[in-house]
Amino acid sequence: MKLPLCCSALLVLLLTPSFSHGGNILVIPAEGSHWINMDILLQALHSRGHTLTVVRSIKSWYIKENSSYYNTLSIPVEKNIDEELITNVMKETVQFARGTLPLTSFVHMTIGMVGIFKDFHAVLCEFVSTMLDDPAVIKTLHESRFDMVLADPCWGGGPILAKYLNVPLVYNGRWVIAEEAHFSIAPSPVSYIPVTGTGFTDRMTFLQRVKNILLYLITYIQNDVIARQIYQPICDKYLDPDHDFNQIKTDADIWLMKTDFVFDYPRPTMPNVVYIGGFQCKPAKPLPEHLEEFVQSSGEHGVVIMPMGTFVSELPDDMANEIAAAFAKLPQKVIWRYKGKRPSTLGNNTLVVDWMPQNDLLGHPKIKLFLAHGGTNGVQEAIYHGVPVVGLPLYFDQYDNLLRLQERGGAKILSIATVDKDDNFLKAIQEVLTDPSYRENMQRLSRLHRDQPVKPMDKALFWIEFVMRHKGAAHLKAQSYNMSWFTYHSVDVVLFLTAAVLLVLLTSFMFIRCLFRALCKRKVKRE
Repeated sequence: MKLPLCCSALLVLLLTPSFSHGGNILVIPAEGSHWINMDILLQALHSRGHTLTVVRSIKSWYIKENSSYYNTLSIPVEKNIDEELITNVMKETVQFARGTLPLTSFVHMTIGMVGIFKDFHAVLCEFVSTMLDDPAVIKTLHESRFDMVLADPCWGGGPILAKYLNVPLVYNGRWVIAEEAHFSIAPSPVSYIPVTGTGFTDRMTFLQRVKNILLYLITYIQNDVIARQIYQPICDKYLDPDHDFNQIKTDADIWLMKTDFVFDYPRPTMPNVVYIGGFQCKPAKPLPEHLEEFVQSSGEHGVVIMPMGTFVSELPDDMANEIAAAFAKLPQKVIWRYKGKRPSTLGNNTLVVDWMPQNDLLGHPKIKLFLAHGGTNGVQEAIYHGVPVVGLPLYFDQYDNLLRLQERGGAKILSIATVDKDDNFLKAIQEVLTDPSYRENMQRLSRLHRDQPVKPMDKALFWIEFVMRHKGAAHLKAQSYNMSWFTYHSVDVVLFLTAAVLLVLLTSFMFIRCLFRALCKRKVKRE
């Protein structure tokens, strides 16, 4: 049966995507787990017909040169943030958390980390300079006529390249240099918004608020130092002299924020912030045959999984042995991603792997518990699938991420310093496995997360294409991005009004004084 012409036309309109022609996108990613997130978004963009060019180092750790869904622009550099460097830093972090570092190493860890952080950003600046000093690369960038730059805001190269090419900028991430992105772009009252690293909730005592504002000021100063010492010289060299890096780093048209308010605490936000927390989460796919057999062999007890995250592939031998011994006492089967020396206490119920399909395992009905380090990806996947968590945070934002789950009754946090003492690890696992409230609370969070009018990935794709359709989203950007802190907080206005009030008071005082003297003189003359 043939459709009428008007019906056929309507059907075509309904089936035509909102962005009918593919865009040309330049991607400035970060390494590690950040790339894993970005890569998922790139695959979705490719499926909608967009052309993607990923800028990478020839020594890139995670970002592959050859791909079926993106092109690469590989930059030859001498230095790179590689797996060995990150692994060494993580080893020191674990030793520091356990209190096993000698005094000199302790000082290096607490004070020297600022220097390490600056070195990381200096490596990226060298990467950007190498790009912009290469005529062949510049020719490629200009001839490609990109519609936009898609960047991770934790590194400063994205906004510099977007300004250099004069194209819109979209951020995919949650961090700007060393601070959570909201603190850079939205009103952030530190009276109830905890700074990452404090380990506080949104209900702080007086002393906690004191610590919170002190850490906020330290982070602000640290960001300002890195911006001015490392990134500002790049801006001065390759952009117009009036470009302040502290302003251009927040001048994105859209911020795709990898969080939501099921996971995070409620707080003020901005019109160009789009919340896509859990956008990488999806229904579980069938497991590889060997994993499915192992999972099914667990019977009614189920399975515990411990992925360890992107940056931590091994632990100190004594800690690994304690963890393996605790696993051996469980009736559950255990899948443990671990690349270190095989623990001597490993039980028959534990399968050690180099890699695991984390999302697919979390979505399997046999999975009873997720032993998580607290990375954003893992925490959001646990929420999506409703799996309770025992947390072992190591660094950065991991404790704060897990704290949000613990506050909502879905997780229990263990300190890395006490994980191998008094059977704490085993007791925490048994508590979460036997107390049904943990699973019930996580399933409640899962229902809240899934109950959205638009899927997070669809929101991300819409707003990326929106920016390409309209050549930016300037109407959503607040003027605050172009203000100094002095103007933003109305310090000049407060000083002016204070001066005006003082002037009025002084004038009134002088007038009353003169009037009083005049009256006194008249009285004396009469006498």
